[in-house]
Amino acid sequence: MGNRLTQIATRTGDGGTTGLGNNQRVSKNSLRVHAMGDVDELNSHIGLLLCEDMPADVRAVLVEIQHQLFNLGGELSVPGFELLKPEAVLALDEALERYNAQLPRLQEFILPAGTRAAAQAHVCRTVARRAERSVVALGQEEAIHDAPRQYLNRLSDLMFVLARVLNRMHGGDDVYWKSERMQRGEPG
Repeated sequence: MGNRLTQIATRTGDGGTTGLGNNQRVSKNSLRVHAMGDVDELNSHIGLLLCEDMPADVRAVLVEIQHQLFNLGGELSVPGFELLKPEAVLALDEALERYNAQLPRLQEFILPAGTRAAAQAHVCRTVARRAERSVVALGQEEAIHDAPRQYLNRLSDLMFVLARVLNRMHGGDDVYWKSERMQRGEPG
């Protein structure tokens, strides 16, 4: 990896380029930089979610995710480098299985609403999907490893499940979309 930051305002980006971890300069509008930025934004939104009240086990999962997202961003910042390991994807699969097993089967689409923590988890879900799209776009132009794309895909699913868990934390429930089918009383 490149040098650690010792000075924040370097002015080297004033011309519209930024330095990657391998000291290569690229346009701030490059697919790689977009992917890195979306992952950084996702990590920031998870940090905001961690300001909310939540069970200790959910908090621990989210803190680990923040570390893995930093790994993912580091991997994106150095073309050809591998930092996010396949085990990180497996950890998300295990968390998905564990938390989804606690939830009732969905009968209808749910709205990204409920408690503030659940709503913020939905924001994380949507930013994870955007980050995934950015990584997919980058992968269509440059060779990248599978783990970053897979991690973001699983993470968006996990954030959906955790939003449902967080809505139930104090006896609440999902906020269901009022579809015409439901209003007519038709079965799911």
